[in-house]
Amino acid sequence: MSGAVYVGVDLSEDRDCEITRPPQVVPAAEGYERWAPSYDDAPNPLLAREERYLTPVLTKLQFKSFLDVACGTGRWLEKLFLLGGESGVGIDLSAAMLRVADRKSTISGRLAQATCAELPLAAAVFDLAICSFALGHIHDLASAVSELKRVTKIGADVFVSDLHPGAYQRGWRVGFRDRATSVQIEVHARSSDEVVAAFSSHGFKCVSELPLWLGEPEQPLFARAGKSESFEDACHLPAILTCHFRRVASS
Repeated sequence: MSGAVYVGVDLSEDRDCEITRPPQVVPAAEGYERWAPSYDDAPNPLLAREERYLTPVLTKLQFKSFLDVACGTGRWLEKLFLLGGESGVGIDLSAAMLRVADRKSTISGRLAQATCAELPLAAAVFDLAICSFALGHIHDLASAVSELKRVTKIGADVFVSDLHPGAYQRGWRVGFRDRATSVQIEVHARSSDEVVAAFSSHGFKCVSELPLWLGEPEQPLFARAGKSESFEDACHLPAILTCHFRRVASS
């Protein structure tokens, strides 16, 4: 798929706006403040595909504590509780996203505003951590991974997902529609090798590194957004990079 494709934006029905107006590019902090009110409502095939892959993997959560890093509206934090997790915390920099998350009864009061590089959490607390579609917004990846190392236990599992670098190279972008404006959020695209190297150098073992393609289960989301004609092309390249790391080193 060539050209600019905005995750969350290009699935809208208003195509004339995309043709006549260039996207407004904004920093992550501003972008998520503006996206928060509609984030949970817009059809998003990437989130659906990620959930289709990760949900069956996240088993035996009883008696486990978990961390949702850059939790946004608390999508994964809420799911982990519903899947049987015992205790969990969500961290995000965006106050607007956290306000939306805090309205969800399952996770209300389990949220904190902070950066990934300075987690306000005790050491060696968590058995599981998830960082979903956030790596591209983290400028200092080494500091963020170092903090994940500090707050997780030896043997903890860390699941990371982000827009696949191949999709980014083909023009896919993170963004949404803000009234009549297409908004693109700044992203620092990283290769899978960069991501794996950052975690490996901070006491994590790479258990798996897998690309995910969109498939038939995501087709209704394209149809719902009036973008059925884009579905076949969107399935021809890896859409999501997923990595599973395990905390192995104490030093």
